[in-house]
Amino acid sequence: MVILKIMPIMMIFVFAGYFGWFWTIAIIMQEKLTDDLKISVKRFKTFLLIPIVYFVIFFVFIDLTMSGVIENGTWPNPAILALIIPFHLFAVFCIFYCLYFVSKIFKTVELQRKVIFPDFAGEFFMIWFLPIGIWIIQPRINKMIENKRNVQKETE
Repeated sequence: MVILKIMPIMMIFVFAGYFGWFWTIAIIMQEKLTDDLKISVKRFKTFLLIPIVYFVIFFVFIDLTMSGVIENGTWPNPAILALIIPFHLFAVFCIFYCLYFVSKIFKTVELQRKVIFPDFAGEFFMIWFLPIGIWIIQPRINKMIENKRNVQKETE
């Protein structure tokens, strides 16, 4: 079963790109905020790390489980699944928090004021439904970064 070996590797690349994009946006946008609008990124960094660690452990578990099922015909203990479900749900919660944070910081930089969820709900859902939302948001991010560079050059 080659697909069982290839699929986790493909998913790791997808998640690495997606989470790497989250990280980059949050850190770059944080630098663009004025001191009165700064948003702490500590919780974001922690909540971004948790799903990464979880997915690595999950893919190793799936690999070992499926190898055992294929070779021995035995299924894992159901108690293991009882452990996985809460961790999986917490990882999903962390991902949603990261979606929330990235869309909030993006809109805060764009509007240069404190924002509430209705202000950035569109960005939240666009980022959630990748890749289409990212195709729409990334050009806006590039434009913001380019405008900031032009402003810095003019002031020098």
